[in-house]
Amino acid sequence: MRLIPLLMTVFTVSAWQVGAADYAVVVSEGTAGEAGWGKVVAALAEKHGATVMKWKGSVDEVLPGLSGEHPRFTCFVATPAEAGRDFVNGVHRMTRKLDKDPWLDTRWGILTGLTAEDAMRSVTEREGLVIRKVGSGTELAMDRIESGTWYCELRQGHMVSKASGGEAAEGKAPGDTTAALVGLMNEGRPDLWVTSGHATERDWMLGFRYRNGFWKSAAGRLYGEDTKGRTFDVKSPNPKVYLPIGNCLMGHIDGPDAMALAYMHSAGVRQMIGYVEPTWYGYMGWGMLDYFVEQPGRYTLSEAFTANSLALLHRLGMACPEALAVEKYDGMGQTKEKLSLTAAGKAAGLKPMDINGLLFDRDMVAFYGDPAWEARMAEGKCNFRQELTEKDGVYKLTVTPLAGEASWRAVNKNGSQRGGRPVVAFLPKRIDAGTVKVTSGGDRGVVVADDFVLVPLPGEGAEVAPFSVVFSAKAAAK
Repeated sequence: MRLIPLLMTVFTVSAWQVGAADYAVVVSEGTAGEAGWGKVVAALAEKHGATVMKWKGSVDEVLPGLSGEHPRFTCFVATPAEAGRDFVNGVHRMTRKLDKDPWLDTRWGILTGLTAEDAMRSVTEREGLVIRKVGSGTELAMDRIESGTWYCELRQGHMVSKASGGEAAEGKAPGDTTAALVGLMNEGRPDLWVTSGHATERDWMLGFRYRNGFWKSAAGRLYGEDTKGRTFDVKSPNPKVYLPIGNCLMGHIDGPDAMALAYMHSAGVRQMIGYVEPTWYGYMGWGMLDYFVEQPGRYTLSEAFTANSLALLHRLGMACPEALAVEKYDGMGQTKEKLSLTAAGKAAGLKPMDINGLLFDRDMVAFYGDPAWEARMAEGKCNFRQELTEKDGVYKLTVTPLAGEASWRAVNKNGSQRGGRPVVAFLPKRIDAGTVKVTSGGDRGVVVADDFVLVPLPGEGAEVAPFSVVFSAKAAAK
């Protein structure tokens, strides 16, 4: 029996282990046949006891196999030439089609790198990562972080630091933070790196509202270039995860000079997210702070990405159910179909633009890395506790407020589309969703799928009191 500590989701059920039926490796025949990449596939399959599925012309060819296996984790091994925007879009859409419901059906990641050796470093990581030190180029909720430093992209000269066991304190930053940020990455050895602001596949602009330097990339090299033209190489090999939550195009791999590849090659990044198009709405990016950083210890990075995806789908379905089936839209989420807000969407304060924004964000953020590798924030302050128990096929999810009147509020409002994310708890074993019977709490708009339960968070001003959802279900056949 495994009891996860107080501020995390608690499962009073048997621990779940990765097995052959729970992990699939998907790879093209060509990539599997390359010596270096073939070794990556073999090592990954051996590590997780995984099923290997190969495709020839399109990754969609493996959909029948994935539907049959319904693995909890799916890792798409891809070379940089394969891992472009269309590939990311296709993986998003395919991984919602393993069954007939509209939800994400497997926790996925794309394992790539400038070289096969870069990808192999992720495979050979045997230990998980507990994030105790954070470095950032944008504001973070420091009360949720053990230690770290952020430099402000909006206010020149502003920074905030926090030592382990201490309190966050404001400080005076240099007007040009290029060298300081490179030093924070190289000497500071952060476990998590967070950025926002203007970016392309080749650079990150450090100042959003003021003149500052850049970080740039070329053939795996990652370096800073300040306003005087001086350069500073990033060399930070310690394993870390990266959240470019508000950056355009940081997840788009359009060739060997892509920033994402440079982070993997020169900065020790083992997992990261990133937009593959210019971002303008922000739900999938900024929501990673809501689930991962601001609920410290509750989710792995892979789980937080999945939870945020489920939250987006839930919100889109509430606002405009027919939008869930739409796959073609332009860079502003505009479609040929006429999409209208539901009464529930209007009551929630949404506008027609929100349909477009949610639709756009749904398939435009990549997750890179082995999805089963566990990177998790060190335990810390949470606004509420969530506990999931199971006995004889009866599940109970209890949510207990811990922050008084602030329990249901956004932790931090830096960015876009912040706060209001539903409670998401992952089930320890797959269930037959057709057998679900909600016996308590059904009036809360609960969603129970085959591997998760989702409950809308009470709105600001709602009663601050514990609540529970109870349901029964039979185990899935496989």
